Amino acid sequence: MYRAMTWLALQRGIDPNDAGGLTALAERATISVRDVDGDAIEPTGVLVDGEDATPHLREPAVEAAVSLVSRVPGVRAALVRIQRELAAAGGVVMAGRDIGSVVLPDAGLKIYLDASREVRARRRFEQMREAGLQPDFDALLADLGRRDGIDESRAASPLTAAPGAEIINTDRLTIEEVVTRILKLAA
Repeated sequence: MYRAMTWLALQRGIDPNDAGGLTALAERATISVRDVDGDAIEPTGVLVDGEDATPHLREPAVEAAVSLVSRVPGVRAALVRIQRELAAAGGVVMAGRDIGSVVLPDAGLKIYLDASREVRARRRFEQMREAGLQPDFDALLADLGRRDGIDESRAASPLTAAPGAEIINTDRLTIEEVVTRILKLAA
């Protein structure tokens, strides 16, 4: 959702440092999510103001600005409200940097997936290559470091493991091994 909001802001010419403009945009935007093809890079599609933002979520301009947009308290408040509305319907799995700590602090199961910056960059690099892109590993690694720094130090909902979250370091785990651990926790 934060990537979709960032894409919308860029489409509308709103500067990622304009907190007031970003807050106003987030307060009036309509956002919905939908399942997409299971083989897609993004397993969930995001519609924002009726437009499918999904193909744009990993664009370089969005990657560069998403942490700036997501640190704005007004944007966070608007998107947290939408995320809570989605969760109220039940039967949802949410992923995000503050889902267990802020959005759904009373969730029945909170899992904090962790991996080193290098492993995350390598995974993103491979994912992008499989999608036919030609990513720059060093640029991905640097951008992850920049984003982590912003997210860990922001005043509104800083990146942290939620109290009571099950922490799983995925550095040496396959996707199947992570899923198996999560399913055991959910049982």
